[in-house]
Order: sequence, then structure tokens, then C-alpha cells
Amino acid sequence: MVASMVSARTSAMAFNRWADRDFDAKNPRTRTRHVPAGTVSAREALALAACSSVAFLVFAATLGLWPAVLAPGVLAVLLGYSYAKRFTWGAHAWLGVALALAPGGAWLAMGARPGGGILALMVAVAGWLLGFDILYSLQDEGFDREAGLQSIPARFGTRGALRISAGAHVITVAALAACGLSLHRGPTFAVAVATCAALLAYEQSLVRRHGLEVINKAFFDVNAWVSIAFFALVAADHFVS
Repeated sequence: MVASMVSARTSAMAFNRWADRDFDAKNPRTRTRHVPAGTVSAREALALAACSSVAFLVFAATLGLWPAVLAPGVLAVLLGYSYAKRFTWGAHAWLGVALALAPGGAWLAMGARPGGGILALMVAVAGWLLGFDILYSLQDEGFDREAGLQSIPARFGTRGALRISAGAHVITVAALAACGLSLHRGPTFAVAVATCAALLAYEQSLVRRHGLEVINKAFFDVNAWVSIAFFALVAADHFVS
């Protein structure tokens, strides 16, 4: 599963850098990325994406029948995201779905049957990413409009984007709570949900109070703590329940 995760993410990231190379070269925020900066050639990035895609399909096939059957579709979602901003401002949700496929895939790979608990967790992951990716994309609101790219900030403006981001994070917390109830988890899981809620509220407040100057702190630091805290507390809930 770890090999599948690493190869899938490598494929998606490398393909994204290849697909967006011309836009990245024009955007002041991204022009120092490897391909537009010339550190990695476009051909090398595409080759890495292709090799990683094959590796993902091979690794997924070792996990069982359903992972093998579903892997090509998962790969199509991962790679398709790179073109989503060309035709829909819902690209952030597309990326959320792509990330949400990870816990779903792991669930099936362990031989567990699909149910309400894992579906709720997938909704939580999709909402979490939707919320924080909207915040991160505020940096490119002006560029997206000029370049003809679609995004929630470019479509609804900063205020509208902030409202949608906050709404997505409310859905995240509700879905995490539903996951715990569906899987009959204990009180430590409830603490995990409350902790995530507090951290996401802090992330939202950071951007609202300080704007783009704290985007990196909100996007990287706070979300890292969301991941670490949720993992640690859910693990603790497993051992104490």
C-alpha cells in the first residue's frame, strides 16, 4: 500500500508539472518550479509520470482483485485533475475526490467491506482538501482570470471563496463525526474530531485576519497538525477502546 501511495502521488505530481509547464512559466509564484526553471526537462517529467503510473498499476494489482480492477480508474482521476482548471472551477473538488480515493483504496486493500464509515471518511477528506485548496488558490486569483483558468476564487472572488472554504470544512467535521458514529468509535475519536475542528477553525481565522501573508502557515503547518493529531488520536482510540 505504501508503494502504491508513493507511485500514485509521484505520477500525479510529475504529470501536473508537465501539463502545467507553460502556465507555471508565466505565473510569478510558480516560475521557479523544476520544469519552467529548466532543472528538469518536460520530457523527463513526463517519463517519470509514465513510469510511476505503471508502477502504481503493478503495486495495486498485488493488493487483490478489486484494487487491480479499480486502479486504472483511480489513475485517470489523478491525472485528469491536471486539466480540470481548463474547463471547471470545481477543480478543487476534483482534487479532493482524488485524495479521498486513498483511504477508500486502503480500506478495500485490507479486505474490508465498503460501508457508511469509510464513505464518511472519504467525504471528510474531500471536504478537508476542498477547503484548504481554495485558501491556497487565493494566491492565483488574478493570474487565473488573466490566463483563462477556472478556480473558485476566480469565479466567486475572495469573499465567496472564503465562504465556500469554510463550508467545506464544516462538512469535513460533520463527516468525521459521522465516521466515528458509524464505526462505533470511542471517546478519544470524539476528541480527534474536536481537535480537527479547532485546527480548521484556526486555519480559517488565520487567512481571514492576515490574508495571503499567512497562506503558507495555514496551508502547510496547520494542515500538517490536522493530519498528525487525527492519526495519533485515532490510533489511541483503537488501543483504548
